[in-house]
Amino acid sequence: MTAAVATGATRKGYLDWLRGAAVIVMIQGHAVDSWTRLDDKPQALYRWISLTWGIAAPLFLFLAGVSLVLAAGARLAQGRTDAEAAALARRRGWQIFGLAFLFRLQAWLISGGDAYRTLLKVDILNVMGLAMVAGAVLWGLGRGSKSRALLLAGAAVAVAMLTPILRATPLLAPLPDPLEWYLRPFGSATTFTLLPWAGFLLAGAAVGFWIDAARSARGERLMNAGLVIVGVALALGGYAASYLPPIYEQTNFWTSSPTFFFVRLGIVIALVPVAYLLNALRTPLWSAIQEFGRSSLFVYWIHVEMAYGTFSMPIHRRLPLEWALVGWALLTLFLYALVKLKGRLERNEIGHFRDYRPAQHLARALIPSFVVHKEKVAQRTMDDVKPQV
Repeated sequence: MTAAVATGATRKGYLDWLRGAAVIVMIQGHAVDSWTRLDDKPQALYRWISLTWGIAAPLFLFLAGVSLVLAAGARLAQGRTDAEAAALARRRGWQIFGLAFLFRLQAWLISGGDAYRTLLKVDILNVMGLAMVAGAVLWGLGRGSKSRALLLAGAAVAVAMLTPILRATPLLAPLPDPLEWYLRPFGSATTFTLLPWAGFLLAGAAVGFWIDAARSARGERLMNAGLVIVGVALALGGYAASYLPPIYEQTNFWTSSPTFFFVRLGIVIALVPVAYLLNALRTPLWSAIQEFGRSSLFVYWIHVEMAYGTFSMPIHRRLPLEWALVGWALLTLFLYALVKLKGRLERNEIGHFRDYRPAQHLARALIPSFVVHKEKVAQRTMDDVKPQV
């Protein structure tokens, strides 16, 4: 698998690698945050490590937006109409939104807690699903790649600029709490909110048209060179703008500021060509990270309870930072082993049981069917194989 794309049928492996790198950073963030004792968290090392965690979620959302556009483009190439491609993209968004509640139900059944807060908590899958639906609607409203990209980019900018306003306005107060949680933070009931996080997915969809248009080795190089320029310019421009007088009465640089949004967006965009360049290394480690990227939902689904839930309760907030990092490394290796096992079970290649139905039953028992189905559909659409309807 190469980064150069001669046709739309070749998978862009560097995007898998970038998603896989985000998976590893995500595991580190959750494990180290959960297991490090409170006395060690003021350490400089902990603060420096924690700076990297904030890039994982923007990467996931951005790449989900890219995938939305690549999949829609693949469906058009297979003869689907614009309306059909948009409908399938919207359906995928609603499926992810539905999975968010199934994930929360799993968390409540395993670890307990307040059912109301746990089941209705707004997390990344909630935001990703609704943002995908919004992105699909905007994709359907456009006529051609340029108009669609402009609509999506404009929506991303609007989301970033409206975030401080919505967080400060009293107009949202009459809304039922579960709805208000989607628009602004509310303690433990919200890990993410639609604003500004949906903006990363919408921006990724806009960039996805640029990535999808690169159909040759030269085009791929030029596209990635352009992404470097755009990404660095956005990050530096956002950072410089943070020193200007604020245009909002109430805003916080680290949470609601549009300048911080554009700094992170610029970094995420610039990481795409970095992954493209690293794609030439082709080491075993590279392949392992790619596998994480292709199984990102599966890893997300099972690792959160391992880090924060009852499975690791004896070590919550009890490990020195160094041992928490060791624990993260061991958890990462364990999750990679599960990813490999999942792949083997899907292919029904477990030793001498390869041709026996018990292996299939074991696979269904160990791996949630909805997670396996999502991973298969994601891989097929990215490979430009006819998507399931």
